Formats: sequence, structure tokens, C-alpha cells
Amino acid sequence: MAGHSKWANIKHKKAREDDKRGKIFTKLSKEITLVAKEGGGDTNGNARLRLLLEKAREVNMPNENITRAIKKGTGELPGVAYEQCTYEGYGPHGIAVIVDILTDNKNRIAAEMRRLFSQHGGSLGETGSVSWMFQKLGVVKLDSCSLSEDQLIDALIDFDIQDIEQEEQGCAIYTDPKSVDLVRQKLQSLGLKVESAELEWVPKTPFSLPEEQAQKGYEFLSELDDHDDVNSVATNLA
Repeated sequence: MAGHSKWANIKHKKAREDDKRGKIFTKLSKEITLVAKEGGGDTNGNARLRLLLEKAREVNMPNENITRAIKKGTGELPGVAYEQCTYEGYGPHGIAVIVDILTDNKNRIAAEMRRLFSQHGGSLGETGSVSWMFQKLGVVKLDSCSLSEDQLIDALIDFDIQDIEQEEQGCAIYTDPKSVDLVRQKLQSLGLKVESAELEWVPKTPFSLPEEQAQKGYEFLSELDDHDDVNSVATNLA
């Protein structure tokens, strides 16, 4: 279903570099603030916040940073008001791209997205112009796995699992968005190390390009991903 994606492996490596630079802290703080604003600061009633805090702890984000971000979201501390928005369009050689944004200035980010797409020979589209090629799924990633695919299927039989995909490192489990936190908890109860558990745009049909053209696509996607206001980048480029 999901297909192997070189971009997924590139993102994985980039995320580790961002961890080292502390850049991930900035993006996580913004997302924690927004999610706490929308769903409250209590993880018992806010599954999205629970997932984010798990991710924050995985990258050793200081507790004071986490607490401050939550309090900004709940209004206990003053802070910048972030807005969430999504841009869709086509990148180099027709690859479909979805960019999820967290920003304090929607006018500025709209202009910057138009510029980035245009510079790389692409164009922004209207809402829905490429999202029909994707589905929003929960994606739980394991750095390594001592269980076979059949054993994983048996262990997760009670959940709506869409696919299990072997990756360059570990594996990815695709599930219904409502089940992502429960799948994470189940895997951890089995003694497996969960690297990440989040919602992602997953292409229904991956799109292949010759190596040289694909490389231009990956360079464009990496530049988008490096933008401070970009929360995630999805593509149908295999």
C-alpha cells in the first residue's frame, strides 16, 4: 500500500541531524503549544499531546521547555499565537507535495511557499489539488524489530492496521489515525522501542522518476523541510 520511500529515509536521517542541532526543539515547542491550546494541557484527555510529549522525551527535550510550551498553549504564560495551515502543489517534474505549516504569520508563509515552489519549477495548487492522491494515516516506526511481520500482525490484531512495511532501518506500521496512540502503547508493552508515532500524509500510489530528476525532487523537499515554519512534508515521490 504505502510503498518504499527514499524520502522517508531522508527525513529520518534529517530528523536525527535536527535532533543534534536542537532544531527539533523549536518545531516541537510550536506544535505542543498549538495542540495544548486546542485540546488542553492534560494528556489523559489529549491523545495528540500525549504523542508529542513522547516524541519530545525521545529527543531529550528539556522538561522546562515542554512545560513552558504547554503553558503557552493553555494561556498560563504569554506566547505567540500559532496557526496551522496546509499547502498543496506540484514540485519539480510533477511530484505531488503536501506541506503542513505552523506559523505566526500566514501572509508571510504563503508568499514564501509560492517562492519556493516557483524557484524549483513547481507551483502551488488549490486545496484538494493533490491531497486526493494521499490518505492521512497513523504511522508508528520501530528502529528495529525482533518480531516477524506475522508476529506483529498477530500482536496488533485488535487494531485497524493498514500495512506493515520493512524499511532501511526497522519497520513502519500504518494504522487508522484514531489507533496510532494505542498501537504505540501496545508495541511498547511488548518491549519494542518505538522511534516515532504520528499522523502522516501517505501516498496511495508512489511516483517514480529517473535518478537525476528524483534528486532534484529530494533537494526541493529538503529545502521545504528546513523551513522553520514547516512541520512536515509529504510527497508521492518514491
